[in-house]
Amino acid sequence: MNDTGKDTAKDTVKFAGRAAGAASPGRMEPLGVAVVGAGYWGPNLVRNFQSSPEFRLRWLCDLNIDRARKVLGGYSTVQATSDYTAVLADPAVEAVAVATPAGTHLDVALAALRAGKHVLVEKPLAATYEDGLRLVTEAESRGLTLMCDHTYCYTPAVGRIREMVRAGDLGEIQFFDSVRINLGLVQKDVDVLWDLAPHDLSVLDFILPENVRPVAVAAHGADPIGAGQSCVAYLTLTLNTGAIAHVHVNWLSPVKVRTTMVGGSKRTLVWDDLNPTQRIAVFDRGVDMTAPQEIGADERRDMLVSYRSGDMVAPALGEKEALRSMVEEFAAAVRTRRPALTDGRSGLQVLDILEAASRSLEFRGAVVGLRTGR
Repeated sequence: MNDTGKDTAKDTVKFAGRAAGAASPGRMEPLGVAVVGAGYWGPNLVRNFQSSPEFRLRWLCDLNIDRARKVLGGYSTVQATSDYTAVLADPAVEAVAVATPAGTHLDVALAALRAGKHVLVEKPLAATYEDGLRLVTEAESRGLTLMCDHTYCYTPAVGRIREMVRAGDLGEIQFFDSVRINLGLVQKDVDVLWDLAPHDLSVLDFILPENVRPVAVAAHGADPIGAGQSCVAYLTLTLNTGAIAHVHVNWLSPVKVRTTMVGGSKRTLVWDDLNPTQRIAVFDRGVDMTAPQEIGADERRDMLVSYRSGDMVAPALGEKEALRSMVEEFAAAVRTRRPALTDGRSGLQVLDILEAASRSLEFRGAVVGLRTGR
């Protein structure tokens, strides 16, 4: 994991908009932005860029220009086009948001960076780690912002989890356990790990303290319906501290579950993303260990382990759309020239884990070391 520059900006997660607002007095005019891709995710970006005072949406580019025009509506002043070259040639475009299939991310984002544009890319950053590294290297060599749209990291719940973990409120992290299961949609081009796990892996990368990182992964998957790729998968990460992180993803579950548990030496936190009335619960319950030298020889066998059962607290969370916070963070990173909270290297971390998990699946669950864990 590479958190360089992130800790200095971590308080901006309270939340991203504060940083964007702080940067605005230095330059009041909005940043010109173009969205590339009018399919599933593009319209969400269009809506949030249009509603943000930090940006002025100038272009929506899609190979299907009729689809782009439909997204914009009949009265929009935003230009619709299928000509990406024209978008990049426009000096009023300072930033490009890429919402195209992952296999095209390298070409689309690389062209924007070479044209001198700041770039936001929807997850995953690229189709492979090597492609992602090319984008990161290009952006850094040109002094441009490269940000990955890890949307869940900008929810109020995950922002609070990050604050608590990094403030030491939970103590030393002992385990991370995430379940993301539902019925469908079975993808044709990627397995369930590449489809669903990036959400959980990006959250893990986002909340862990700077000195804690994954170093290896083992993955198990199954294709009980003959879809041609894993539809159910379990991924276990070894952290450099000896703790473990576990992710369960599943396209075949009859019920939808979105829960994450973060266990620490002091407290354990449970995040239920499907519970709007209590998304986060913090439990002062757990297991305490007594050092052998602190008790007598006759008592050691029975008193090494004790159980703690305290209160449960449900912190109040503000309500703000995650994509709005993400857009504000993009503006703040561009204006202040600092790394975004989910920068290109965060996207690389996720790609590293996904590729290692795929290799582990090929070798029936073998433990595979991570590049970023070396």
